[in-house]
Parts: sequence; structure tokens; C-alpha cells
Amino acid sequence: MLIESTLAPENAVLDETCPAGEPWTGLVKKGQIFRILDLEGNQAVDTLFYSADGPEERYSAVDTIRRQGNLYLGVGSVLYSSEGRPMLTIVADTCGRHDTLGGACAAESNTVRYALDKRPMHSCRDNFLHALAHSDRARQLAMSKRDITANINFFMNVPVTPEGGLCFADGISAPGKYVEMRAEMDVMVLISNCPQLNNPCNAYNPTPIRLLVWNG
Repeated sequence: MLIESTLAPENAVLDETCPAGEPWTGLVKKGQIFRILDLEGNQAVDTLFYSADGPEERYSAVDTIRRQGNLYLGVGSVLYSSEGRPMLTIVADTCGRHDTLGGACAAESNTVRYALDKRPMHSCRDNFLHALAHSDRARQLAMSKRDITANINFFMNVPVTPEGGLCFADGISAPGKYVEMRAEMDVMVLISNCPQLNNPCNAYNPTPIRLLVWNG
């Protein structure tokens, strides 16, 4: 189900662009609306959410999938924490499908999936670790690689085969598509604007995204 937002960018309290292939961190407070906008289309946005009170409580793919009975995220989906509490609710979406299973690319997965010479390529795991090392909030919370868990891939198309395998397929997003979430608690957002060049999730061409926040 596709639902457009009624919020105007000029009223946002935060409006930033995350460059192609780069990380981003931010705080979204309870009641605020957070939008991720795919500026040029088919850009995968690997995203993790943590309670702003501490990283021990974070987005849980297992709880989210089980509670909603669906592998994919869309309007009405509630993102649950590892404590079983609602973290965010998707309230608007013009793409219609977001992946919960594909995970984040890493040097190891690039090597296994593609070729040994892909190991040095920049990856989402690199982005996550770089962001944690340079984020004041992450340093205050003593976050490290142990806090990198299963993530959401917004705008990414990862069909599940009848045999239970995963396919990294062509994206179904397009320029200007977005997803909006209402924060149900104060959350820290950790994004890797995926630098992947080896599969079609980014149309083999990483592009920038736009990030906006409105007060509720």
C-alpha cells in the first residue's frame, strides 16, 4: 500500500543530504517524523535504530518480522526493539517494499558472493564502524562493532525464493520515492548509504539520499 505524506520540506526541523556511499547518524525524538528520500532511484539505505537511552535496546529484525507476520516493511509496519517495544511506525511510503533480511555488505560477504579481489571495496559495515567512531553520541554510549546487528535495507528489493534463498534483484524505487516513520521513542539512527557496486540494489551506481525530520 502506497501512502503519500502531507508534510512540506520547508517545515522540516532537519533537512540534510547524505552523499553516495557515506554514513550518517542522527537523533529522532519521540513523536517526530523521519523521512528517508531516494533522490535518484534504486539506492539501498542500510539502517539501524537504537534507543537513545542505550544501545542495548535496538531494532530487532526477529521481533519485527514475527510481530507483523511479514518479511517486508511498508505502511503500517511497526519496527520493534530487542525489548519488544515499538521503536518506529511507517506512516507514509511511496516505494512500497523494504527488505529485512539482506543484511549489510561487508568485506567478507563481498569476497564470498563475488570475488577475492572485491575484499578491499568499501562496504556498509565499514560505514557503520566509521560512523560509530566519529559520532559523539556513539562514543558517549561506548558503542562499538558489537552493536552492529541485523539492519533494514530501505528501498532494497530482496525476494525470497521458494527454496528459502535470497535474490538481490533490481530495485523497485525511483527518483523522489521516500519512506516516513513516526518515532515511538527517542531513537538514534545509524545509516550506511550503501556503496555496493556488485549487485543491482544500487543500479551499480550509488547515489545520495535526503534525510528530513519534522516535529510531531
